[in-house]
This record gives sequence, structure tokens and C-alpha cells, in this order.
Amino acid sequence: MKHNAVTTSAAAQRTSVYRPSIMSRLKRDKWMYALLLPGLIYFLVFKYVPMWGVLLAFKNYQPFLGFWKSEWVGFEHFRLFFTNPDFFMLLRNTLVLSFYNLIFFFPAPIIAALMLNEVRIALYKRAVQTLIYVPHFISMVIVASLTYVFLTTEGGPVNEWLSAHTGKTVDFLTSPDWFRPLIIIQTIWKECGWGTIIFLAALAAVDVEQYEAAIVDGANRLRQLWHITLPALRSTIVILLILRMGHVLDNGFEQIYLMLNPLNRENAEVFDTYVYMMGITQGAFSYSTAVGLFKSVVGVILVLGTNWLAKRFGQSGLY
Repeated sequence: MKHNAVTTSAAAQRTSVYRPSIMSRLKRDKWMYALLLPGLIYFLVFKYVPMWGVLLAFKNYQPFLGFWKSEWVGFEHFRLFFTNPDFFMLLRNTLVLSFYNLIFFFPAPIIAALMLNEVRIALYKRAVQTLIYVPHFISMVIVASLTYVFLTTEGGPVNEWLSAHTGKTVDFLTSPDWFRPLIIIQTIWKECGWGTIIFLAALAAVDVEQYEAAIVDGANRLRQLWHITLPALRSTIVILLILRMGHVLDNGFEQIYLMLNPLNRENAEVFDTYVYMMGITQGAFSYSTAVGLFKSVVGVILVLGTNWLAKRFGQSGLY
């Protein structure tokens, strides 16, 4: 019995998993870790080091006094922001635009990917993919310029057609009611194709035998889509939705700023343009930093909350 116990112990020691130290792993895979350096340096320099600047939100920053000599004011800038008459207008405009993006833009790449996945002619599929990818590489300045050229009341083809057929023109560019639809249409046209890349990659991993088995069982295309294709995309959709929730108060500055004018400001002004106006044009650096910090904190809370809900419903989430 003693001999058997010793033999068993020795075998267990031989089969135990060897766990190399951190230094040995770094030495062994040094070139692999070297590939991480550009990304790590980027995030360190442009993401983490600038976080030191959020302290401006708690100071009354004066450029001639410098950062350290400027007076600490605590949460004064946040109090001014939350009591500002424009706060609820900014919050409403930002949330409504984010809601429209979530309802109309977020499903668009999914639908486009599902449609492309059903195309069986490879040449036609590649041609369509190329055409819908191209707008992503067009500058938003060009997109706004094209929008102006097509929709202006002074010679724009859309209003020329409306005038010829209805006798009336529509002031798309200055009407507050048309601002949000124009932003959503621009976003879908520019980014829908590029967003399909992730979903097409997820669909490429689906086992073809599942479709073949479904066909044998008599499932039509719609049944295959519902029971095989969509479940394959579920985890990808959930992760992208969680990440999207972090941008609920971040509608993007450039697009909004290019389409913003005094006549549509009632529906167009959002937190991003407000930060630019207060921080750059009016020099209220501490106040604009407080607004930006408020956006970031809300984004983190929404990401964590959405991730928690995803796990509650049985999804993997971000972590």
C-alpha cells in the first residue's frame, strides 16, 4: 500500500501543470508582447494621461495663474451646469438623438449583414459590400456639403423637384423638425456598411451543417434565419449594444456642429457642441470640463448597468 501511495504521488507531481513565472513568460514571448507596445502607448498617452485634466472641473482655472495656483471650487461648476436653463434642453436633444440612433441606426448593419449573407452570387455580393463600405471613408465635411447641395432651397435638386410637382419647397436645413431625421439618414448612409463587417464575420463562423440539417428537417429561409442565423449573432449584438450605451450622451461633435445653425438650435444643440461653445469659444475651461466629466460618468454607469442586465438575462457581457 505504501509503495502504491508513493507511486500515485509521483505520478500526480509529474502530471501537475507547470505555471511559468511572469518574467519567464515575458522572456519567452517577448516579441508577441512587443506587438502590444504601440496600442499600450496610444492608450497611455491619449486616454489615461489626459484623465489628469478632469481636475479642472473642480477648479476655477485661470490661464495666467496656471493649473496649480487656480482656486479650488469643488462642485460649483456642476451646480451651475445642473441649474442652467439650457441643461434640460441639452439633455432632451441628446437623449432623443441617441434614442433615434438606437432604434434606426443600430439595427441597420444587422439587417444589411443578414441580407448580404443570403446572397449566393459571390461577385454581386463583393460589389455590394464595396459600394456600402465606401461612404465610411468619406469625410463628414463632405457628407454635410452634399446634404447642403441636395437640400438647399436655392437650386437644390430635391427642392427643385418638390417645387415642380407640388409648387412648394421645404427648408430642410434650417427646420428644427428636419434636423434629427437628416442626422439619422447621414449616419445610416455613412456607417451602415462599415458596421456589417463585424456581423458578417460572426456569420462566417456558423457551421454550414446546421443549415443543411435545417433544410433536411423542412425549414425554409425564414426559419433558418430565426433559429440559426440570429442566435449566432446574439452575443455580438449584446456586446455592441453594451458598448453603444456608453455613448448615449456622446452624439459626436463634428456631424452635429456642421449641421447646426441658429434656426435649428432648439433641437440641434447637444452636450458635445455645448462643450465646444463654452470651452473653446468662451474660454470657460473648468465649466466645459465639468460637462465632459458628467458625460463620462453617465456613460460608465450605463455600460456597467447594461452589462449587469445582460448577465441577468444569461448573456456573457463584457466581463
